[in-house]
Amino acid sequence: MKKKAEYIFEGNKENEAKLKAVYTELFITEGDMKDVNKEHEILKINDDFKNKKTQDKPINCNDIFTELRKNNEEKIVLTKGVAGIGKTVSVHKFILEWAEGKANQDIHCVFLLPFREINLMTNEDFSLHELLLEFYPELEGLEKTKLYKECKFAFIFDGLDESRLPLNFKSRLLNTVEKKVSVDALFTNLVKGKLLPSALVWVTSRPAAANQIPVQYVGLITEVRGFTDQQKEEYFRKRITDKTQASTIISHIKTSRSLYIICHIPVFCWITATVLQDILSENNAENISATLTEMYIHFLLIQMDMKNQKYDEQEETERTEHLQLNREMILKLAKLAFEQLKKENIVFNKEDLKACGIDASKDTEFTGMIAEIFKREVGLYKTKVFCFVHLSVQEFLAAVHVFICYLNKNMQELQFFFDEPKQIVTLQELLQKAVDKAMESKRGHLDLFLRFLMGFSLESSQNLLKGLITHTEDTTESIRQTTKYIKQEQNKNDISDETSVNLFYCLLELKDHSLYEEIQSYLNSDEHPGRKLSSSMCTVLTYILLNSEKVLDVFNPKRFTSKQEDYKRLVPAVRCCRKALFDGCGLDKTCCETVLSSALQSSNSVLRELDLSNNDLHDPGVKRLSDGLKSPNSKLEILRFIYSCGILSSVLQSSNSVLRELDLSNNDLQDSGVKVLSEGLKSPNCQLEILRLCGCNLRAQSCESLSSALQSSNSVLRELDLSNNDLHDPGVKRLSDGLKSPNSKLEILRFEFQIFDSFFWKLITKNHTVKIYLCYLYAIIVFFFSDFPSVISPLSLVGFCHRYYNHQTLS
Repeated sequence: MKKKAEYIFEGNKENEAKLKAVYTELFITEGDMKDVNKEHEILKINDDFKNKKTQDKPINCNDIFTELRKNNEEKIVLTKGVAGIGKTVSVHKFILEWAEGKANQDIHCVFLLPFREINLMTNEDFSLHELLLEFYPELEGLEKTKLYKECKFAFIFDGLDESRLPLNFKSRLLNTVEKKVSVDALFTNLVKGKLLPSALVWVTSRPAAANQIPVQYVGLITEVRGFTDQQKEEYFRKRITDKTQASTIISHIKTSRSLYIICHIPVFCWITATVLQDILSENNAENISATLTEMYIHFLLIQMDMKNQKYDEQEETERTEHLQLNREMILKLAKLAFEQLKKENIVFNKEDLKACGIDASKDTEFTGMIAEIFKREVGLYKTKVFCFVHLSVQEFLAAVHVFICYLNKNMQELQFFFDEPKQIVTLQELLQKAVDKAMESKRGHLDLFLRFLMGFSLESSQNLLKGLITHTEDTTESIRQTTKYIKQEQNKNDISDETSVNLFYCLLELKDHSLYEEIQSYLNSDEHPGRKLSSSMCTVLTYILLNSEKVLDVFNPKRFTSKQEDYKRLVPAVRCCRKALFDGCGLDKTCCETVLSSALQSSNSVLRELDLSNNDLHDPGVKRLSDGLKSPNSKLEILRFIYSCGILSSVLQSSNSVLRELDLSNNDLQDSGVKVLSEGLKSPNCQLEILRLCGCNLRAQSCESLSSALQSSNSVLRELDLSNNDLHDPGVKRLSDGLKSPNSKLEILRFEFQIFDSFFWKLITKNHTVKIYLCYLYAIIVFFFSDFPSVISPLSLVGFCHRYYNHQTLS
């Protein structure tokens, strides 16, 4: 097992490196099964790490089974993550640490069973022991009874997304290691805990395939999130020995609109490092600002350069010649990439290769070009399986194939994009149909392909491909019409958030930054925008804001849209602003659970003021919000919203809370709610200085609770608003006891009173530091002793004065 795990693949066999030497710690979190089958892989590649739920608990890969035991040892661990994110590397790290005696020593045997090899065994029945012997012949001769009764096993099934098993979890129960059944029955019974109930089972999968395991069998779900910002830098500094060059590359990646986010995936880090090192080594710093498509063309050219020197023993030549020399093989690989992408296949057999003119039996085919971007693995029975070094390389080459088919007018290959037979097609038609086709995909398997296809239409990309393509075309008008078409689609309200983001990236790939600049103008201007944004544009605005380092002083979603469903699309922007005004925006508990709480817990949180008043959050949402407020990272000082004094009281008592202003106005708190809240005000941790309880249906009992809080030596309350509550004499009397206390620090008090209230006059004479806002009295006086027209009602004038004096001090 140590031999299996100690090396990792990085590009080609010659680049295999010791895991310990290059391993950079990955960010893995505990998650849940909610909506696991709805996850869109390409959006996660673009956006996952930036929008991660920071309340999720980080997990070390060595502690996977330790965490499972805390939940339910009879169930399995399911780990999800996009292609290239580091799932298999995490598995290898776990195995290596176990094999070297450093972790999980309570486990006697660890068995790694990749699905791409299990797929080769679907036509034959095995007992569990026979299956393991196929993978691990070292078990031969061991006493089976002792082995399966006394030993603790861990089974690791890697790559569920590659599985070709039917996964029939309703199959007949199996409880013996001797009986021969299908491989599918062995797997499903291990997962269900019927076969070897004491065995530990760990399954890895890409997100969209993870739902194939029924939720009732999953005891722990984890997600590999890739590299944090710090880990990205660590990777580049480990891989690039030249410190100056490493710093230059890191600086460039940070300034790129898409590279920095996409580099949380380790394989993208490798491709980016390969390309940028090559560009800098040739002193071509001006070429460093490339589109994603141009980056991958550079990658292809670099790999061919390596091939010519390594296998063909040629000196470095012009890259146009490299493309000419390797043209035949590249076109075969490109055809394979497209044909398999249409089927959503990422692992191929020799028949798949043969259909595209690649002879898998010839070793010469697998030296040279193919060895640099294609992996050949020997599975059971010496059967070979194949895949590209990364899914994105397959999508890139698929786009190469389609663009060359367009140049050669090969309509048979392009028919995939058209419903009706076509004799000839313009580039504009092809690109627009490709947009439509990608938008139809629920899992987004054509999204990155679409971005690459857009990129190939540029003159700069075509010039880089000279030698591979026979001629270039003037695509200026096609690009203009395509950008117009994409923007029309962007303005539709019925497209998904994932599609909105991908179409935005398609525009950047076409080097059209007008949408980006328009969004920036909305964010930079203090004036009301000239037009409301569509739903998809709201998504893009949020996405741009999240992926920039810009921090807004004030973010008011009502500046951009008037639709409640669009307000929710803008909620993630709270991560990037100091003051967020979401009052009356129709938010629900989900917004608190998935966005607001995580924004407060983020280590780089900048949010200081949050208005959530007049939203239907309910207890679960408020509870999750309170978790964020209790975080040591939370910097929120001012909060306005409705609901739940009990939960807020616990927030005020938290040692991490920095809340200084709380507005619970127009909330039906009643006396019982204020009593609970007052307990929080007495806490030595409470830093609340301003409390607004206007119109909360309070009576005398509330005053007694607040009076008790004012008399506490811990209270730091300086301003209290009790206006629009029916307090009467008993309430005022009880409140005055607190105001007379030497511990009271209250400076400003707002409430309504009866003009002849004796306790009010006592209060005035007893405590001169208290400034009373005589809202109603002043309004009446102004009304009767002024020349206001009679059409102004006393009620409207009272309201005006109340709002005005809410911000003014009356001496």
